[in-house]
Amino acid sequence: MNSSAPSRLDSAISRLMTLRICLDWATAETARRPGPVMEFGLGNGRSYDHLRKRLPGRDIHVFDRQVDAHPNCIPPADRLWLGDFRTTAPAAVRRFAGQVALIHGDVGSGDEAASQALSAELAPHWAALLQDGGLLVSDQPIVGGEFTLLALPGGEAGRYFLARRNPR
Repeated sequence: MNSSAPSRLDSAISRLMTLRICLDWATAETARRPGPVMEFGLGNGRSYDHLRKRLPGRDIHVFDRQVDAHPNCIPPADRLWLGDFRTTAPAAVRRFAGQVALIHGDVGSGDEAASQALSAELAPHWAALLQDGGLLVSDQPIVGGEFTLLALPGGEAGRYFLARRNPR
């Protein structure tokens, strides 16, 4: 066992602190921008809850395979997209192309290669959803020429990634 490596608890705390810093920055940047917000990966609902508190009254559409969230953190049925991201993302593009102000992509599964492959597959859909200048906060590296990578406003580099949608 490597005693110099952070514990799993320390690693989780660092990841969550970096996520909060990125979401707080991104919601402040998009607060006056029209358009819905999207969350890919509801999980237990912590980041969804954070987004709705930071952007009260904003339509937040949430995507996941199934609902495993805390009961207080489940979005309304008309903003909950259940199913595989590879199916629901194209359907969302057909409805919201170029309208979305902010996307939070939390698609990591613990399998680094599979998570990065899924994120790369979703990147064109995220680019199509975002309005020019819209923001992407992702737990996976962001690929695609449609995005300008941004420096983190704080937190631990490599834990989260930020990008702005380039003009079309």
